[in-house]
Amino acid sequence: MRASGTIALAIATALFSVSCGGGGGSTPTTPSTPSAPPPAGGPVAVTITITGQGGKLAFTPNPATVAAGQTVVFKNMDTVAHHVLLDDGSTQTADIAAGATSAPVTIGANKSYHCTIHPGMVGGFNGTEVEPPPNCNMAYCGG
Repeated sequence: MRASGTIALAIATALFSVSCGGGGGSTPTTPSTPSAPPPAGGPVAVTITITGQGGKLAFTPNPATVAAGQTVVFKNMDTVAHHVLLDDGSTQTADIAAGATSAPVTIGANKSYHCTIHPGMVGGFNGTEVEPPPNCNMAYCGG
């Protein structure tokens, strides 16, 4: 008797499992490969490379062409950290370690920028050329 009870329980469990499948009779589909996310709503960020030189040679390209609404990222190819401040004071990067890239920065109407750690490192946007401070005698002033 015990064997027939076990068999009945097994059959009941199997029927319950099948009835709870909820598949509705449709055939399963193979999951598709997810597509790449759509591009963000605005133009792609402009990358400005920190070269490890001074003066106007500290950034490439310099001056950089940046359209309205575009953002800029600074890629530090030097061996020391840098910290970029827009000269109008509207925004700045965090310290950018050697080999790292800054978070995107929106330049707005700003025309120029410099490194706060090395003020002789200067750059401009959209045709603006900037000179290092007068009598600059710190690291990264030449160029």
